[in-house]
Amino acid sequence: MSDNDSAPSPRPRRIKEVLAARPTIEGAGVHLHRAFGAAEVPRLDPFLLLDDFRSENPAEYVAGFPWHPHRGIETVTYMLDGRVEHEDSLGNKGIIGSGDVQWMTSGSGIIHQEMPKVDRQRMGGFQLWVNLPKTNKMMDPRYQEVKAGQIPEVEPVRGVRMRVVAGNVNGVRGPVQDVVVDPEYLDVRLDPRADFVYPVKHDHTVFAYLLEGRASFGEDASDLIEDGHLVIFDKGDSVRVKTRDAATRLLLVSGKPLHEPIAWWGPIVMNNRKEIEQAVEEFQNGTFIKRGTRS
Repeated sequence: MSDNDSAPSPRPRRIKEVLAARPTIEGAGVHLHRAFGAAEVPRLDPFLLLDDFRSENPAEYVAGFPWHPHRGIETVTYMLDGRVEHEDSLGNKGIIGSGDVQWMTSGSGIIHQEMPKVDRQRMGGFQLWVNLPKTNKMMDPRYQEVKAGQIPEVEPVRGVRMRVVAGNVNGVRGPVQDVVVDPEYLDVRLDPRADFVYPVKHDHTVFAYLLEGRASFGEDASDLIEDGHLVIFDKGDSVRVKTRDAATRLLLVSGKPLHEPIAWWGPIVMNNRKEIEQAVEEFQNGTFIKRGTRS
């Protein structure tokens, strides 16, 4: 018997859970929809939170996210529409616009702000929080800003297009690299009546969030999931997506789980309560920033 004969056959992933994004207010009064957050921990380990902040009403987002701290996590902001001005304690300052990505590793501590620019009605995008393992919680903060034109688009099969923010699709690597949990972050567009099977790492956490249209996942083609819903997958080696009469767009994200305890206080995520208390005390007494200076 050859090695190929004895190897187990690839197993398609089944739907483990479907969550509807829920209305939430964050920052200084930003209206958004939370696909998942603290209530779902640790079901999406190493991911902590996904916010959908799309809106056509400036009153729902103009207040933005004034200066606030982060420690122990990475934040990924992916813009679809509009512009956001950002500034942080490392001295970074600029504007992320449509199609741009900001991947910030807070590590030992960073203070930043994100303020929408109201130069047109539509504002839209997503922010994903990624946990850092215990050994990297206090790493040096770092910042990656990727412009829309730097993000490659591939067509793995006819009728399916992917923007590769992070990860590797058919040899094409996304520009966000050297991230601890080995993530794959894909913006996927499917034509009507597409049937697409995508390989994923067996031991990674995988989820999909539907932005537009509707699709079925796995073998049950009758179970259509609408936009504004998060699909959490069980373990397996591939994800199957099928569309019917409408074009569909979704985020497909995966990463290596950490299997570590989580202590969470607002924008700070550590491994135990003592570390949280220390972070809060340092923020209050002005010793929170270990590296870099506030611009």
